[in-house]
Amino acid sequence: MSVPSAAPRLTSLAHGGGCACKIPAEELEQVVSGLTGQQHPSVLVGLDDGDDAAAVRIEAGPSGSTAVLSTADFFTPVVDDAYDWGRIAAANALSDVYAMGGTPVVAINLVGWPRSVLGPELLTEVLRGGLAVAQQAGVPLLGGHSIDAPEPLYGMAVTGTADPEQLMRNDAAEGGLPLTLTKPLGVGILNNRHKATGEVSAAAIDTMTALNREAAEAARAAGVRAATDVTGFGLLGHLFKMCRASGVGAEVDLAAVPRVEGVDAALAEGFVPGGSRRNLDWVRPHLRAEGIAEEDLILLADAQTSGGLLVVGEVPGYPVIGRTTTEPGLRVT
Repeated sequence: MSVPSAAPRLTSLAHGGGCACKIPAEELEQVVSGLTGQQHPSVLVGLDDGDDAAAVRIEAGPSGSTAVLSTADFFTPVVDDAYDWGRIAAANALSDVYAMGGTPVVAINLVGWPRSVLGPELLTEVLRGGLAVAQQAGVPLLGGHSIDAPEPLYGMAVTGTADPEQLMRNDAAEGGLPLTLTKPLGVGILNNRHKATGEVSAAAIDTMTALNREAAEAARAAGVRAATDVTGFGLLGHLFKMCRASGVGAEVDLAAVPRVEGVDAALAEGFVPGGSRRNLDWVRPHLRAEGIAEEDLILLADAQTSGGLLVVGEVPGYPVIGRTTTEPGLRVT
């Protein structure tokens, strides 16, 4: 099959970039509602609260039991550089295991590729980027599955392990504790600008390719029991899911939330992903934000790709951005 010599920009082939292409949260919850409530004696974390990974208990001999974690994550191109896209997608997929307090042990590739539009050389670069991050994480990347698809897709299915007694879950938050965020916000907005103009944000790529491994280790060492990672539903969306699952509320201090360099200018220029607006619309009925500008709320709801961990508890070396409360609902001050 012939492929055009001048391949188009990767992001031009994507209807949405990175985790911003997720099915909207409210719609997704309706779709999977029939799958919740499954009862099985080995299940530690299932689908009911939309946690980052599934967790099942297996017997591990005389030393006790082990939790096996399973997750999958893939998305459309978030940047035009194929190698960087592979790195970002790999870091994002591995993050689900880190967010549960686990250690990834094996990963496999998930690929959709428009063969009539893009040549195999670009796909090789995507896979090379994924392998580089997997090796950085110390995780073997073994095989996978690929299909011929109308737009490019890449990600991974990842299996990990954890101590069942040290799982970090999104339904274990308690009121009156600090909220820690381990990466800055704004990559969705900057990626939207990149898609529209071709302008590359080195700061956005740096944060998206950074592993959440060290943050997870620090949280686990601090005795954290509730955490999630911030991806396509934005900080407010993932915080809302965690608070709802745990029966608590939360307050966010806007001034304490870290921002990726350059995001304020991109936001002022109007580069807002549709997914970020949908995220804000979803949580707005549960949100009090008197006096907070709409642009700042958009940032807090910005659809992140390979975002940081949102931790209930203080994690040394990372900013505290608010606290949980015993009253339901979200508040931004």
